Amino acid sequence: MSLFDEAEADHLEANKPLAARMRPRQLTEFAGQEQLLGEGKLLRRMIDARQLGSILFFGPPGTGKTTLAELLAYETGGRFHSLSAVLSGVKELREVLAQARDDVSAGAPRPILFIDEIHRFNKSQQDALLPDVEAGIVTLVGATTSNPYFAINAALISRSQVFQFEPLSNAEIVDLLQRAIRTPQRGLGDIPIEADDEALQYIATMVEGDARKALGALEIGVLSSSDRPVRFDLKLASESLQQKSIRYDGTGDEHYDMASALIKSLRGSDPDASLYWLARMLEGGEDVRFLCRRLVILASEDIGNADPQALPLAVAAMQACEFIGLPECQLTLSQTVIYLALAPKSNSATTAIGNARTEVRQGDLVPVPVALRDKHYQGAKDLGHGEGYLYAHNHADGVAAMDYLGIDREFYEPSGRGFEQELAERLVKIREKLKQAK
Repeated sequence: MSLFDEAEADHLEANKPLAARMRPRQLTEFAGQEQLLGEGKLLRRMIDARQLGSILFFGPPGTGKTTLAELLAYETGGRFHSLSAVLSGVKELREVLAQARDDVSAGAPRPILFIDEIHRFNKSQQDALLPDVEAGIVTLVGATTSNPYFAINAALISRSQVFQFEPLSNAEIVDLLQRAIRTPQRGLGDIPIEADDEALQYIATMVEGDARKALGALEIGVLSSSDRPVRFDLKLASESLQQKSIRYDGTGDEHYDMASALIKSLRGSDPDASLYWLARMLEGGEDVRFLCRRLVILASEDIGNADPQALPLAVAAMQACEFIGLPECQLTLSQTVIYLALAPKSNSATTAIGNARTEVRQGDLVPVPVALRDKHYQGAKDLGHGEGYLYAHNHADGVAAMDYLGIDREFYEPSGRGFEQELAERLVKIREKLKQAK
């Protein structure tokens, strides 16, 4: 490399953003993901043994997926090839695979083929990887922010280990920021900086585990200040970040995970947790109609007749939200979520219809008893339809001793909670009378 080449490389490096300059150059500098890289963990064992199969990294932005892929190449001594599924097609993919085959044929270590946003490859592009992955020509490392079990071909999933990245903790983000402040050249160590702990904690809280965004905010604050030393306080930190980063994909994992958290919190009768997950979904831009549908379903599925008012309230909330829209309908949703969370719970209606449908699918089909058949047409009387039917309202308690099914089955089991306790007591008396007909 000539002096000019070195100078050009230095200029390019100096103009990279702080997050790129501070990217770890060895595994000991890597922050977070102890669940993957801690002592004895599978990925750590694979790295130490230099026995890497194909890998899929799945997790939110700024958690180190690309960085770790580069470190895998460094640790194993293989060449690092990088493609973006957004910008590359089958042609570029085949060129890289051909070069990898030449490297392996010449005795070089197996190269790492890193494909960013691999879920953006279509089926044929993903299938093009399979022969060389199976032959061990490349170690595939795919990175995706989408759940690979939904976004990646089953054939590729079956040949890969899936590792899920978690957002960095506040402590890990703060440590990264402090390291950047201390490190000269690559970091901001050549600039005198007085950083308040409160300011660094604020950034860590606001970026939701995204190291790239945290370092970007630090860099903006420091470079935009003319003071020396730079006083990086809470005011400068808030100006540098502007707005909290809220990860939410209305069609991806956050959507389904938070919907699940909301429903499970409601089912668990925790109004505070329920309100938090509702707020997260609203702040993320969730479709209000989706939220309303889930609340209506829960009112029957998890509350049912333990509180018969839950369903009409949920339906009224759905209609009100449709009528008034956001932001005002958040009040309706809040009221409804609190009520549903605190309502007595019963899944007996859910279980009852499940039991009845299982009987229909798996048992002998029961003919409609003659007494219950329709008699309102010409000729029904000649067939005997309706004979023996007892009109319930002619009995003092409104219950006629009749066999309405023809077989002895009990599908409904009241929970005994809330209003269903009264229903359970009533049901005992009704069933005793109905058994008289059997």
